[in-house]
Amino acid sequence: MRAAPSGRFSVQATLALAAGVFSLVVLSAIGVVADLAIRATIERSVFEDTERAATDWIGSMTTGRPPPPVTTSDVDLMQLVDASGNVVSASRAAAGRPPLSDFWPLSEDRIEDRTECSGAGCVMFTATRPSPQEEQVLWGGESHLVYAGRAQPEILATHRLELFLGAGVLAASALMMGAAWILIGLALRPVEQMRRRLAEVTVTDLSLRIPEPHGRDEIARLARTANATLARLQETVEQQRHFCSMVSHELRTPLTGMRTQLEEALLYEEVDPHQAIRDALGTAGRCDSIIDEMLLLARVRAAPHSQERVDLTALVRAEAAARPPGVPIRVSAEEGVAVRGNAVQLGEVLVNLLANAQRHARAGVEVTVARAGGRAVVTVLDDGGGIPQGDREKVFQPFVRLPEAHRRDPQGSGLGLAISRAIAEGHEGTLKVEDSAAGAKFVLRLPLAEIE
Repeated sequence: MRAAPSGRFSVQATLALAAGVFSLVVLSAIGVVADLAIRATIERSVFEDTERAATDWIGSMTTGRPPPPVTTSDVDLMQLVDASGNVVSASRAAAGRPPLSDFWPLSEDRIEDRTECSGAGCVMFTATRPSPQEEQVLWGGESHLVYAGRAQPEILATHRLELFLGAGVLAASALMMGAAWILIGLALRPVEQMRRRLAEVTVTDLSLRIPEPHGRDEIARLARTANATLARLQETVEQQRHFCSMVSHELRTPLTGMRTQLEEALLYEEVDPHQAIRDALGTAGRCDSIIDEMLLLARVRAAPHSQERVDLTALVRAEAAARPPGVPIRVSAEEGVAVRGNAVQLGEVLVNLLANAQRHARAGVEVTVARAGGRAVVTVLDDGGGIPQGDREKVFQPFVRLPEAHRRDPQGSGLGLAISRAIAEGHEGTLKVEDSAAGAKFVLRLPLAEIE
């Protein structure tokens, strides 16, 4: 009983872990994209500032000594370098330092953004060459270059951004896994309640039902299906118990009589032993007939019928013609009424209905075969005393025999009509006793076969 909850937790943990892994993968991809986007944004912002500072300084220069550069907190490293690599002018932060770089842009691409690193750290700068006209005016055509830069921001120089994003991804994944754990637990709670209730169901008590959640989701449908299955199982077990009880009762009477007959033959010399044996054999034959009919009823209830096409009109006529002479049977049938099923089992139904009708009829039996409402309808009507309204369902119960039936057929088992109804229901049909002006009217309805 303790392994089941761990199984539920295993499913819950598996699903929560899957949600956590999925969120980790997705958020990691988002984190990588965010890291690249943030770095690109910061780099673009830095180079925009350095390009602006370089062009502003060049624009402020006149002939003679260049004015000192105007620096900001973001761009503090500025140098003017001549063609020989000498620093002509520099900002305070860049004064006394060698040129920020030995990179010299080409004339066709006068502005270049670069990042260079050394033992002192990394510097992001823009190398800008004045135009040839500016060089001619300012320095007599001599080439000069302006470097404007700053130390690389710490967020770009270190892996702090990746650490922050990684921590955020892990935290978000953990939160999503925890949320998934809680939500999956709530979703599986009705399943666990159903499991516990099913564990309480035993063969001796099949009346318990599992709780049905509201709604039409998969768990609610599962609960309703399980309850419907339990209801069918309860009905089947109750039928089996009732059936076994009736079988034991029906067999006990003839077996007790046979035992008495044999004991009398042994105890009393005046009893003819041959006659006792003949009587015992007759009783054994009746028991054998009851057992055969019991097995037939069990097979009909348990096994599905075949799906062959059966000409019901021809089958009714054949069974009516095969009945022994005596009470006449008149058949009125539409041609070509066909159903799908087992011809042998349907013949058994017709034999039972015709035999029952002949047994109770006074002058004759009328049989009709017709189509009605998408079904084949077979009606067997006798002109006997009929069946009282309150007994019309009892006659279909195993071993139940009305006084009139017992008087007309003392050796009958009372299983014929029960078998007939079981066969009808196995063919998705019905067998009922319906109202009639006189006599008993049995009506068999079966689904029509599709036209081929």
